[in-house]
Amino acid sequence: METSLPPSAPSSGVSAPPDPPRRALAPALALFAAPWGFVVANGAYAWATRAGGGDSTGAEALALAAAHPALNRLSAVAAMLGSLLMVPAVLGVRRLVADRSRKLGFAGAVLTGAGYICYFGIAFSGNVAVAMAEHPGPAAEYAAVLDSSQSDPSTLWVFLLFVLGNMVGTLLLALALLRSRAVPFWAGAAVVAWPVLHVIGLVAGSEWFEVAGAVLEGVGFAVVGLRLLARPGLPEAGTA
Repeated sequence: METSLPPSAPSSGVSAPPDPPRRALAPALALFAAPWGFVVANGAYAWATRAGGGDSTGAEALALAAAHPALNRLSAVAAMLGSLLMVPAVLGVRRLVADRSRKLGFAGAVLTGAGYICYFGIAFSGNVAVAMAEHPGPAAEYAAVLDSSQSDPSTLWVFLLFVLGNMVGTLLLALALLRSRAVPFWAGAAVVAWPVLHVIGLVAGSEWFEVAGAVLEGVGFAVVGLRLLARPGLPEAGTA
C-alpha cells in the first residue's frame, strides 16, 4: 500500500533550519542591559561625591542625599533595575557555559543572583535617605535609624550576601566563561575586571574605578548575549 510523507517532512531531503532561539532572547536582552544599570548608578554616585562625601554612615548618607537628591534617586533606581536584570543575565551565562563548565557556572550564577536580589533591597534604602533629607526633622535620629538598619543582625546578612555575590559570584562566572571558552578570552577578562576594579576603587577611594569596571562588564556580557543568541538548542541551565 502506497503511503505519503507527512506534511511536515521536507520533500527535498534538506533539513529545515532550526527555530530561532526564543528561549535565549530574554536572558540575552538582560545580558545587554543589566550592567549598564550599574554604570548609571555608579556614575551618578561618583558625580555626587566628586567633591567629597559618601554614604558609609547614616549621617554621611543624609548629607549626600540633601546635597544631591536627584543623583541619589537616579543611582538608587538604576541600581534596582540593574539588580532585577542581573538575575536572568547570570542565568544566561550559566546556560551558555553549562556544557563545558557546569559546576563553576552554577556556583557563580547562584551566588551572583542571590547577591543582586539582596542588592535590590540595599539600593531601595537610598530613596529612604532622600525622603528623610527632604523632610526636615531630627537629623541625628534619622542617621541613627539608617545606621541601625544596616548593622542589625537581622539585616546584616543581606549586605554580606551581596558582597559575596557581587565579588566572588561574578568572579566565578567570569572564570566559567574563560574555562569554557564560550566567548573570546578578552570578553571573559572584561567580566573579571568588575570585581577587580571594584576592590581597587574601594582601596583608592574613587567610585570611577567601579564605573570603569561596570563598563567593561557590560562589554563582556554583551558578547555573552550575542553568543547565546547565535547558539540555538543550548541545554537548559538546570539540565544534567
